[in-house]
Amino acid sequence: MMKLVNVGFGNMVSSSRLVAIVSPDSAPVRRLVQDARDAGRVIDATCGRRTRAVIVMDSEHVVLSPLQPETVAGRMEGKGKGTEEEDGE
Repeated sequence: MMKLVNVGFGNMVSSSRLVAIVSPDSAPVRRLVQDARDAGRVIDATCGRRTRAVIVMDSEHVVLSPLQPETVAGRMEGKGKGTEEEDGE
């Protein structure tokens, strides 16, 4: 059973593949995003909104989210709405 986490606007990522949730404000994180963009590993889930969280996956993909990092982390822990579980059908 795969646990999915809503990262904004109905977009989901697998919580078991998630490595880090960071703020996009620092220069190293901006560099990480740019390097991933150049390599074609960025998944933009912002729907045109401002990026507020950068989610690093174990596959080296980088997901851009319009939600605050604390919000995404809370959804991982099941404290907020937006966690979904696949029922295997």
